Amino acid sequence: MDAWQSLKRPKAPRAALDPYRFPGLRGLTADTEPEALEPEDPLPPAARSSDSLTSCDRRRLDLHACLTVAGVPPAAEDLHAITVLSAADDATYTAVRRWITHMR
Repeated sequence: MDAWQSLKRPKAPRAALDPYRFPGLRGLTADTEPEALEPEDPLPPAARSSDSLTSCDRRRLDLHACLTVAGVPPAAEDLHAITVLSAADDATYTAVRRWITHMR
């Protein structure tokens, strides 16, 4: 006997299932089985390329995330400083990021 065969349970009647919890059951007839479909990817693979962001933009977003995780959410007046820091060279950016993440 297969292990999966021993785990089969009786099916609940469709009327007993909450349509808000199981939205895929709406519109199905009683004799059809719902399919387990993967959610569709919202972006095609070509649109998910990491080349769409410049390194400066990636650093800017990363600085926002690092500051927020460190408990210092960037204020509106901090945007200029974040833009300047994200345009800095690799060594400077790495040092600033290390300072932020090691503050905790």
